Amino acid sequence: MKSKAMVLEQFNKPLVLKEFELSRLPEGAVLVKLLASGVCGSDLHMAKGEDPRTPLPIILGHEGVGEIVQMDGEKKDLNGEKLNPGDRVIWNRGIVCNECFWCKVAKQPYLCPNRKIYGINLSCKEYPHLFGAYSEYMVLLKETEFVKIPKSIDPANLVMAGCSGATSMHGFDVLTEPLLGKTVVVQGAGPLGVFCVVAAKSLGASTVVMISGTKQRLDLAMEAGADLVLNRHESSLEERIAIVQNLTHKHGADVVIEASGSSNALIEGFKLLRRGGTYLVTGVAVPQQAIPVDVYHDLVLKNIDLKGIWVSDARHLVQAVELVIRHEKIFEKLITHRLPLEQANEALRLIEERQALKVVLTY
Repeated sequence: MKSKAMVLEQFNKPLVLKEFELSRLPEGAVLVKLLASGVCGSDLHMAKGEDPRTPLPIILGHEGVGEIVQMDGEKKDLNGEKLNPGDRVIWNRGIVCNECFWCKVAKQPYLCPNRKIYGINLSCKEYPHLFGAYSEYMVLLKETEFVKIPKSIDPANLVMAGCSGATSMHGFDVLTEPLLGKTVVVQGAGPLGVFCVVAAKSLGASTVVMISGTKQRLDLAMEAGADLVLNRHESSLEERIAIVQNLTHKHGADVVIEASGSSNALIEGFKLLRRGGTYLVTGVAVPQQAIPVDVYHDLVLKNIDLKGIWVSDARHLVQAVELVIRHEKIFEKLITHRLPLEQANEALRLIEERQALKVVLTY
């Protein structure tokens, strides 16, 4: 069989439509027909050569939902459900070695140095080529973890669970105390930030504040459950600090979540966080310029818990899928553009120019 795919052959150049031939499946692999592929902001960084993990040539796309076409052997999903051709599935974008220190001893498989990631560090140069979701079909290797999804759910609404959703759930997973009754501030109202809003409210947060610079995104954050939204273009840092202080008996937020993708957000986030609070840095995904940090006042004197959140694990994917299923209408509103595979370059342009909140390639 043959499959069309959009291939990144050179950084800072348009993706090229190519056709690949698949003659056989690798041992234990699963062949899926893509139903929806998410265009993530990190795809744009990769297309520009800003992510050091990206080889060339590569089929981008680490957010995908598909229908099983063929399987080599038997397979069960993460919930123990037997998989069959015709089932709709989402998969863990990363494959770990299960042999290294981080997999076996530290029990932090998301830090596995041998981790393979579809659409991020798996080149299409070698057979079977189809390792990215900007494609009609994908080959998912034997070690891939799946979650079977109901056919009543629009596949496009679920693609975000595979990246921003799973990453946000990882962030909440590291908290040492329940969120019940606490105040959470989220910086950045993209898909990751909106996921954090929905998750925080679902986990019991009493007050969730969203900070962003785009009215459309702030409006959506309100629909997602945010109790208050602050436009950073219409307020000063001092005003935002005062608002959060007034909401929290002058203490500051219990949890601040960076979901903007910018290291500069931390400069403000430290000021919004209470003493003894937790700062989750979930959005920074590529190397960036260093920022100044007042270690004494912002970290030590405040005794904060600063947590970097890197990707996710299998449990976080399961949690994210469940969250989308329960709140599908919210995540449906995140999708501003649905484009065919051949318009993947247009999708990246819309993301770069911030004309889209979420773009999904549909088939």
